[in-house]
Amino acid sequence: MIQSRYSKIKSFFFSDTAFNNLMVNRIYHVLLISSNYDAFILEDDGRINEQIFNEYVALNLRYPPQFIQVDSEEKAFQTLENQNIDLIITMLSAEKSDTFELASRIKVLYPEKPIVVLTPFSRKVSLKLDSEDLSAIDYVFSWLGDAGILLAIIKLIEDSMNVEEDVKEGVQVIILVEDSKRFYSSYLPNIYKIIFKQSQAFMTEGLNEHQQMLRMRGRPKILLATNYEEAETFFNKYKKNLLGVISDVTYYREGKKDREAGVKLCKMIKSVDKYVPILLQSSEKQNREKAKEIKVGFLNKKSKSLSIELRNFITKYFAFGDFVFREPETRKVVGSAKNLKQLQDMMFEIPDASLKYHVTRNHISKWLNARALFPIAQLFKELSYEDFTDLDEIRRYIFDAIAGYRKSRARGVIAEFRRDKYDEYMSFSRIGEGSVGGKARGLAFLDAVVKRNKFLDDYDNVIIDIPRTVVLCTDIFDEFMEDNKLYDIALSDINDDTILHHFIEAQLPYRLTEDLYAFISVVRAPIAIRSSSLLEDSHYQPFAGIYSTYMVPNVENNDELMIELLSKAIKSVYASAFYKDSKAYMEATSNVIDEEKMGIVLQEVCGTRFGDRFYPSFSGVARSINFYPIDPEQPEDGIANIALGLGKHIVDGGMTLRFSPKYPKKILQLSSPDMALRETQRTFFALDLNPDNFVVSVDESINLDKLRVAEADKDGADKFLMSTYDFHSNRLVDGTGHKGKKLVTFSNILKHDVFPLADILQKVLEMGQKEMSKPVEIEFAVNLNIPNGAPYIFNLLQIRPIVDNEETVVQNLDGVPEEKLLVLSDMALGNGIISNICDIIYVKPNSFDAAKSYEISEIVGNLNRQFLDEEKNYILIGPGRWGSSDPWLGIPVKWPAISGAGLIIESGLENYRIDPSQGTHFFQNLTSFRVGYFTLNPYKNDGYYDIDFLDSQEAVYEDEFVRQVRFDKPLKIFIDGKKRKGIVLKPGEEVEY
Repeated sequence: MIQSRYSKIKSFFFSDTAFNNLMVNRIYHVLLISSNYDAFILEDDGRINEQIFNEYVALNLRYPPQFIQVDSEEKAFQTLENQNIDLIITMLSAEKSDTFELASRIKVLYPEKPIVVLTPFSRKVSLKLDSEDLSAIDYVFSWLGDAGILLAIIKLIEDSMNVEEDVKEGVQVIILVEDSKRFYSSYLPNIYKIIFKQSQAFMTEGLNEHQQMLRMRGRPKILLATNYEEAETFFNKYKKNLLGVISDVTYYREGKKDREAGVKLCKMIKSVDKYVPILLQSSEKQNREKAKEIKVGFLNKKSKSLSIELRNFITKYFAFGDFVFREPETRKVVGSAKNLKQLQDMMFEIPDASLKYHVTRNHISKWLNARALFPIAQLFKELSYEDFTDLDEIRRYIFDAIAGYRKSRARGVIAEFRRDKYDEYMSFSRIGEGSVGGKARGLAFLDAVVKRNKFLDDYDNVIIDIPRTVVLCTDIFDEFMEDNKLYDIALSDINDDTILHHFIEAQLPYRLTEDLYAFISVVRAPIAIRSSSLLEDSHYQPFAGIYSTYMVPNVENNDELMIELLSKAIKSVYASAFYKDSKAYMEATSNVIDEEKMGIVLQEVCGTRFGDRFYPSFSGVARSINFYPIDPEQPEDGIANIALGLGKHIVDGGMTLRFSPKYPKKILQLSSPDMALRETQRTFFALDLNPDNFVVSVDESINLDKLRVAEADKDGADKFLMSTYDFHSNRLVDGTGHKGKKLVTFSNILKHDVFPLADILQKVLEMGQKEMSKPVEIEFAVNLNIPNGAPYIFNLLQIRPIVDNEETVVQNLDGVPEEKLLVLSDMALGNGIISNICDIIYVKPNSFDAAKSYEISEIVGNLNRQFLDEEKNYILIGPGRWGSSDPWLGIPVKWPAISGAGLIIESGLENYRIDPSQGTHFFQNLTSFRVGYFTLNPYKNDGYYDIDFLDSQEAVYEDEFVRQVRFDKPLKIFIDGKKRKGIVLKPGEEVEY
């Protein structure tokens, strides 16, 4: 039984109460029918709306109703006909006799509208009420001079309108049994004010202002019964959601006044549930003994401290206020908890006798219900002392359940960062009131999507989550820039190093430093400091990879040094918004640099410490659409690239393992030992954990170590990732338990499914594409090096849309005569027609030298800048991968250096097979800007371009490595997205399509 309860914790908590579905029926407009004098008497100075508004504001309530006052029957019916009235209050004075007749006529025409009679308290009025037919009246209240009666009336009506549905979500009920209009008119305002004060206390369990306000909808409902049968009906209907009962002693039962009705009600309730708190109240002192005899509370109606005694009883016995732990024999207080966190923290401190006493009486469940923590309260309500072997097991169960609930409650919520309440259960928090920026918005969306889809419950031994994240909003950036007067420096033409120096010398806001101390007190791993600008990862112009990302080690036992490193990294990311490349990118995208606002994402790094370095088992990027499918893969099957270590290896276009999640065992790179030796990962990135080695630099990767994969084998970090190449037999053997060269193949994961990576990726991609309604790209990191018995970690790091090219689909490209073609590719990315390009820049294949790759990159960047100035595009052709961080694989340019290209062509070299560019940011920008993309391998008869034709044209620019030619008329480029075929026609040539 215990095991089944433990397994229930994981799935139960991902469905917290939908507070926005509570209290859906509200009173917005109140029709007050009275003479002007009666209305003036009601609120002393003639301002009903202002008075009720002040009552709502004082109690932190929303939606104060509007009062519409009329002084005649004719005006009342006219208002009812023309306006949407939710509640009718009619004033009754001793001189009027038509109030009940008017109520009856209204009820005939508007049977669903509640009608309340509000009357001054007097004996004459009471006698009159006793003689009238009140069947058309829902409630009668006495005006006792307290404007709180209006609030009580409205809330009582709203409670009756919503209780039926709200109790299904766990909302609790308080039953008041009282037939004296004078007394319940006094009691109800007091009880409601007690409840609203309680709501203000438990609303702090909300993680942001919106959530706090929504939680107030979970307050207990009050139901008013005026006779025994009505009270009995309420109890039988809502006994599973009952906080307590307050009852008079004498009222009608079976149609007659019964001086023992309240006592009989108490006995009936106690026979069903002996722990339900009940308060008897009576003006007859002898009833105190009867209450004592049946073990219920008692309140003397004539007491001068009636309201105080009522509040004290409700607070103590209806589980309002703090949870107080007591010794069962002496009633001595042994501890108290103000909130859920404190209750969790005290679980291993409370004496056994006290814990057993409260558990066996369901006190914890009742307290949680009173605080609107319904899911966990329901779980504990099912808790039976006999289900456990001992109290230690109960303690652990309660502690783990609260931990699970607090963590799941935070999922999908952007919480306000409060340094006094920040702890390990806060998954996503924000510091500041501005925007969180594009990257943080995507991460928060991903967190919410995971929570909403609940697919992560399918994996018992894997935690699928986002890393712990804190976002510095854009207003922090504004404050930093303005307080330090940095805009003149940032917007100038000085070099990047000088800009960085000025930013590092500036001071972050003091309040931010205090928050950072609270953050690092919880974080136990290194921290990634990522940009999250307003424009970053937007749907139409993502700034992927343009700004810097830094990582800082977690410095144990030296908070000051940790804050210093963190502050420098934050300021470095801010500075990167104004580097030369960033400004060029802004220009390319027609954005204005001083309109850009920078948010910062502080994120725990997924991974494990190995000596003085830290890295995850592997990182990856997955896309829901595959532009380069290999049979039997289809474009919609998606594609993933994974690599040992930090994700920078993938971002920079390093060698990765490529596979389709639908066909994880079919990997081209592993199709032969020779190919595996040549085309699997050789190096990986890890974070240097020595804080003395941390350097502030324009180069964000300076604090990362680039290592040979053999180092991971030495660390023992290659669990499930590697295979061994046996030189003697010329074959790959799964695992590392053999002699030979170790290769990163992920074979145990992809072939033998020791970790369900392919299945997780399929579900995540399907989920992401469904939620965004377009293809998506997702970044992730996985840690398999965990303590024995602990679950594996799958961290989702980012989601962004892959923007589709919606231009006209081009067909019939197969029959184009060869003499018309300048370029032909059977591996083309994009779709449509490009006809505004006259220039081609190409790296001369005969003089290409990989050792000169950086020099070539600079040349191309200078030419690109000229095209940006002229607002023109060009075709770019070069060997290997554009944007590769490895100069032996291609030209190591950053995107801003080729951002003016309208078509990018990657051509293979002799005796060298080339795969398409795999750098995440390169790929994202390429597709988002709708740049055409061809891959050719002329030496393998897989596409070609007419180099002789290009060489024969007059050069606009030429040096040892690069040549630019310009044609009088625009070249015509056709891309068939379905067949993945692309062509460029020679000038003046035409093709039918």
